[in-house]
Amino acid sequence: MIVKRSATLQAFRISPGDTNYFACLFDPLADGAQFTMVVEIFTPGGATPPNTHRRAQEVFYVLAGRGIARAGGQEVPIGPGDALMLPPGVEHVVENPGPGKLYCLTTMVPDEDFAALIRKGTPVALDEEDLAVLTGRWRQAAA
Repeated sequence: MIVKRSATLQAFRISPGDTNYFACLFDPLADGAQFTMVVEIFTPGGATPPNTHRRAQEVFYVLAGRGIARAGGQEVPIGPGDALMLPPGVEHVVENPGPGKLYCLTTMVPDEDFAALIRKGTPVALDEEDLAVLTGRWRQAAA
């Protein structure tokens, strides 16, 4: 069994100009998993670059915030509680139009070196808002 606590998660930004960063939950490099699971955090106005996966399915589950998902010629607004699954070979983008951050639980199966790409990036310190979402404190404050 592997247990991780939100306060000890490592986060990375893949490239210096990226507008999203990843709090690593489980992955092949750190945990021997066959998948990568992260909380992907999009700053206001941020988006993933258009990308496609050869064999992997990617799933986004929105924890907090609002976004727009684009894939296969479709554009869909997404918000808390929405889940999006992308099959292999479909170019996609997830965008955060703002005003606040967008938080997605993101899983890629199989990993396709996603964890290596993330962990080669620049470490990012999680701020109080990030930790509030990761620990569920944001839901308590909203209630």
